Amino acid sequence: MDITNAERIESREIPCQDHRLNPDQAMIDTRCVVDLSDEQLLRYGRQILLPDFGIEGQERLAAARVLIVGLGGLGSPVAMYLAAAGVGRIHLADFDRIDLSNLQRQILHDTDHIGWTKTASACQRLARLNPEVEIIAIQSRLSTESLRVVVAQVDLVVDCCDNFATRLAINGACFAAGVPLVSGAAIRMEGQITAFSGSSGGPCYRCLHPSEVHEDRTCSANGVLAPLVGIIGSIQATEAIKILTGLGTPLYGRLLLLDAATMDWRSLSLNADPECPVCSREASGSSGTSL
Repeated sequence: MDITNAERIESREIPCQDHRLNPDQAMIDTRCVVDLSDEQLLRYGRQILLPDFGIEGQERLAAARVLIVGLGGLGSPVAMYLAAAGVGRIHLADFDRIDLSNLQRQILHDTDHIGWTKTASACQRLARLNPEVEIIAIQSRLSTESLRVVVAQVDLVVDCCDNFATRLAINGACFAAGVPLVSGAAIRMEGQITAFSGSSGGPCYRCLHPSEVHEDRTCSANGVLAPLVGIIGSIQATEAIKILTGLGTPLYGRLLLLDAATMDWRSLSLNADPECPVCSREASGSSGTSL
């Protein structure tokens, strides 16, 4: 199955903070310790109760910075679950405006927000969901170089976009910065999800799709079952939380494929391509084109 499209996005540059990735661990090394209040302990208590999560896991989420690219069908559950879970700062990148056809599957937005930018709608919704989370909107285009600047200053990127060129640019920026990437896609009744560590020796998105020439397939042309994007987006959010906190085992080196028509899941191994132009030792740099 070859899926690369979900919802159309574009973005603009904003400043962020620095990050550090420990290559010997699945989790992110956050730079500060966040003391939790009694109210926060109550708000996040159900996940703090998890044996491998605890207070430390919540503190890591509170100190984390995440970039979500795309606020459509996939980005909606990702943004809502990460905000609800208490990720400290969430950067939201999407160029598009809301129209009526989005509302069948993009649960972050509602009818009253038709015509709004998706970032403005998302900021309002997420602020109501969890006012403790810092939300930063990115609405205009990023050049490849500007994208790399932003990615290098967050702890993790969740790719919820719908076009191949943007996916490749995000992948290149994440690998260059050593930032983990959680990638998902859904169309018709098929979905896929994987994660990349951003570390040398592991695969990247370009290893999954070696060719630069790829046909973009959109939901507007091919259709999509609404709950499917919720399933894939929820798993993306799960993987993001796992990577940020060290909970469980991330999907590094594995590709999950879902056929929702039969509700069959497949798990495939994904290995690094020794000739990959992005992550191989002989890889050359990318050009500074715009997304």
